[in-house]
Amino acid sequence: MSFLNRLVPQHSATPCASSTADDRPTAHSLDDAGIAAKAEFSRRTFLASLSAGSLVLMMRSASGQISKPDNADLESFSPDLFVSIAPSGQVTILASRSEMGTGIKTMLPRVVADELDADWERVTIHQAPGDKRLGDQNTDGSNSIRNFFDRMRTAGATARTLLAQAAAQKWNVPVDEVSADKHRMIHGDKSADFGELISIARTLPIPAAETLKFKPKSAWRYIGKDTAPVDQDKVLTGKAIYGTDARMEGQLFAIIARPPVFGGRVKSFDAQEVKKMPGVIDVIEIPAPQGAPVFQPLGGIAVLARTTWQAMQGRDALKIEWDHGANAEYDTRDYAQTLAATARQPGKVVRKAGDATQLLKAAGDRKITADYSVPHLAHAPMEVPCAVASVKTDASGKAISCDILAATQNPQATQQAVAPMIGMKPEDVSVEVTLLGSAFGRKSKPDYAVEAAYLSMKSGYPVHVAFTRSDDVQHDFYHTMSAMHLEAATDAQGRPTAWLMRSVYPPISSLFDPSARTPFNWESEQGLADVPFDIPNIQCEVGEAQAHVRIGWLRSVSHIQQNFATSSFADELAHHAGQDPKSFLLELIGPDRKLDFTGVDYPNGGAAYDKYPYDTARLKGVLNRVTELANWERAKDLPKGTGLGLAVARSFLSYAAHIVEVNVTQEGQLQVSKVWVVLDCGTVVAPDRVHAQMEGTIAMALGQAKYGKITFQQGACEQSNYDDYRMVTLKDYPSEVVVQFLKNDHPPAGVGESTTPSFAPALCNAIFAATGKRIRDLPIADHDLSWS
Repeated sequence: MSFLNRLVPQHSATPCASSTADDRPTAHSLDDAGIAAKAEFSRRTFLASLSAGSLVLMMRSASGQISKPDNADLESFSPDLFVSIAPSGQVTILASRSEMGTGIKTMLPRVVADELDADWERVTIHQAPGDKRLGDQNTDGSNSIRNFFDRMRTAGATARTLLAQAAAQKWNVPVDEVSADKHRMIHGDKSADFGELISIARTLPIPAAETLKFKPKSAWRYIGKDTAPVDQDKVLTGKAIYGTDARMEGQLFAIIARPPVFGGRVKSFDAQEVKKMPGVIDVIEIPAPQGAPVFQPLGGIAVLARTTWQAMQGRDALKIEWDHGANAEYDTRDYAQTLAATARQPGKVVRKAGDATQLLKAAGDRKITADYSVPHLAHAPMEVPCAVASVKTDASGKAISCDILAATQNPQATQQAVAPMIGMKPEDVSVEVTLLGSAFGRKSKPDYAVEAAYLSMKSGYPVHVAFTRSDDVQHDFYHTMSAMHLEAATDAQGRPTAWLMRSVYPPISSLFDPSARTPFNWESEQGLADVPFDIPNIQCEVGEAQAHVRIGWLRSVSHIQQNFATSSFADELAHHAGQDPKSFLLELIGPDRKLDFTGVDYPNGGAAYDKYPYDTARLKGVLNRVTELANWERAKDLPKGTGLGLAVARSFLSYAAHIVEVNVTQEGQLQVSKVWVVLDCGTVVAPDRVHAQMEGTIAMALGQAKYGKITFQQGACEQSNYDDYRMVTLKDYPSEVVVQFLKNDHPPAGVGESTTPSFAPALCNAIFAATGKRIRDLPIADHDLSWS
């Protein structure tokens, strides 16, 4: 059964007021085998049931202190996590982050188990439902390990300390002489299983955080060690439940005709013939959003049928007249020119040191200028956005309950987005999280779950909504298209004395405020305001740009365009100076130091700067290591058509460096032959998962750099599937990949996004080294790489 069903009493289902018990069932939850089972529960029952005979520990995000729910107001208690140890000794840990291939559902509980010194075979992990009492559940921004590592260690250390105190009391020995060893507490020849000590441990007060003694790194049993994700066997045998697999008894399948132009609306539609088609149960209009798009549906007409295929056939037969709205003339070819022109004009200053503009005016022929651009990109995860919802209504049609199973990165955002659409409170919307078949940021925007809930409310059936691949490509929250303008004034040796960078793109803030024209500070910091170079005169600016589509975050976000420009321009400066790119870059970064962002609105990825400073020594560390691995010195001796390219980046508080080796035939055929990537992400919890993500970013970044391009004409997306929005295949992928992370004791930082930004510029720098052709506008497929 589902996590909640295991912990609360079962109740039989009753039909909706507007339905019959045989064909319109109520909301259901999903058990481990995909079997539907009803659960009714209250907050108090949910938490109180956990404490029956067990030692239950919860952490409050506000105070950072561990508490026991026995002594808390269960209705208002707001933990980040919980750990429960039953009288049997079984340890239960709640996973509040979504699992989408990163292993996070396994890795965070491993931290608790290590500090507790539990036997991993006796640890059970439950996926948490959406609940604001669990703190931030948004699995995004490469911050799960960073935000929860210390908290998980504190929870484990607290439980271990309580068990040690219980053992000391039982044996009448000093607590400092009691130790833990794989699910047992030990003192001399005395030994007790965790479960044997629960009755005493439950009665003890929680030790103060400052009194806890954490295990030294040398004693870590699980942290830093490889292990299989807990769902691996189910994934490999096809038993794992993804959003696509989620089922509720008697559900219908919905396929939706959405406006082809963002902001468009249904003018009229005719569904008479569609309703007569085999399997079609209903045709329902979804209202268009009012105001900011946020995470609401685009509106449109939904066909509900017994099977997905019948729903697809029904949608294709709909006769719809659209009002395309204000974005009907959006053309990315024209808009690219608008962005480029804006990037050449003064913008809003986000960082300023010295007087770069004055030096550039006086630079004469020592001024170097370059313009770069990146098009719209789509997330295109292998599993499309999908969710199933069941809404119960009363006799008047008012929603009284809502249960959702969704492939979502953010169950709380799902609650918040669904609630106003169906007239309920967010906390009364039940959201259970399935496994995700990749996401890259798309599934943190739950418009598809809102559609499912709305259609269920209107139809009286549970409804499963899944985008088709063309829906996914044509109705995404796109990565923004952008233009970057860079200028440098150089001295006689070619070293920059002034640096100007201007970045222009429709901002993510437009998702929440349609009038927004400039980036959030956290967008502009990523590869723009945080340029790490030791140049006395630096000015970074952003320009205004209006959004004509939904703009969202995609893996590594603004680093995609801004680090592409920064690292490409650094390579161009090295070429103009006639210097080796590695030596030039090391000199450009300058001495070891922590960058000073005084006077800059610098959010630092939401992390405290004293804990996560921008450390140029670490940036140079990954640069030096990757050049060692790739034997960079041979770069100058490679034949025409073969080249090495280098780039570095600090992204999501980690430091990464790439070297890419390419072969380009005289006819312009590109093959990436080898890639080396080094990451410094601080403390590593799961080495194999880090390696896997580093390898995965190569595939994704290569596909985006080589082929990635979403275009619009007359407001509509021109791509529709993997044939015209291409992914990399095995023939594109390098024949040799070397990944390595640096081992150190720095606090854990990002992984999932951190090795994406430096790949594209390293690849384009390698193409220049091989052919003499500089790629400033992505994708590479738009360029002729032939040489003679």
